[in-house]
Amino acid sequence: MSQAIVLVDDEKVILDSLKSQLASHFRDRFLYETAESVAEAWEIIDELVEVDTRIIVIVSDWLMPGTKGDEFLIDLKAKHPQIRTVLLTGHADAAAVKRATDEGAVGRVLHKPWEASELREIVESAVAPG
Repeated sequence: MSQAIVLVDDEKVILDSLKSQLASHFRDRFLYETAESVAEAWEIIDELVEVDTRIIVIVSDWLMPGTKGDEFLIDLKAKHPQIRTVLLTGHADAAAVKRATDEGAVGRVLHKPWEASELREIVESAVAPG
């Protein structure tokens, strides 16, 4: 079964950087999907589920037009509780992060600017058995 990582951010340069850092470390171990909006992320998630691809982790920015990342991850957790989640933020509302974390929707928080090693460690822990 194929495994995928979905990256969600309204800034293409951020998506490109995340994807590049992950692909340089994990190579072709995963599919790397990027979405510039929550709506696009849902389309990708639905497509991956339809073709029986296991989504192992979703990294979502917090501050995006329309739906905020914490709201997206709360909705995602309700529909796909098995997917690990990471909230990426440069300036998240602390109350929003706490609410999403308390609801179990956010597994980890990654602050911008992030370290590539921290990103790799988060993905490694998401794919580790148990």
